[in-house]
Amino acid sequence: RKIFVSTESILKEIASLPRNTKIDYITLSGNGEPTLAKNLGDIIKRIKKIRKEKIAVITNASLIDRPDVQTDLLRADFIMLKFDANAEDLFMGVNRPSPGVKFGDIVKGIKRFTAMYKGRAALQVMLVKKNKAYAKEIAKMAVKLGIKEVQLNTPLRECAEQALSKPDMDAIKKYFKGMKIDCVYGAKIKH
Repeated sequence: RKIFVSTESILKEIASLPRNTKIDYITLSGNGEPTLAKNLGDIIKRIKKIRKEKIAVITNASLIDRPDVQTDLLRADFIMLKFDANAEDLFMGVNRPSPGVKFGDIVKGIKRFTAMYKGRAALQVMLVKKNKAYAKEIAKMAVKLGIKEVQLNTPLRECAEQALSKPDMDAIKKYFKGMKIDCVYGAKIKH
């Protein structure tokens, strides 16, 4: 973890937002993984001093097992955690993580984090051909992790992976019954 962009630069940009614009969340995601920012907790704390909107963080969860990252994320109102597998080998095949990032550490980290987190937490699950058959097991793990909300995605823009069909995604949604589900095929697109 290191400081990539100063807190002051972020605050200057946030301060330039119009006050009368309806903003549901100020979201920290960026060009890369936001939890790599050593000043993430300070950024969240200081934004909350100048803005009334809630703060969301979209993370790939690769550092969620670190106590310093958990402390920073506890300040946010909504955390979206990437979770596309149910075991190490599938995680390696689907996510192709950086060396040293282990699926078991992510699972333990999410479990510890959600046990103490009072805000809104959701899993962001990207479904493709490689992990489609494991969707039921991923759903079971989500329940064990204390998650009550899930965003089910499949790549709809051009990329190396082929999108799953709407009927495939509708079938997968059934595994997550009892959770709040947002599915890419149900998203309302603003023009």
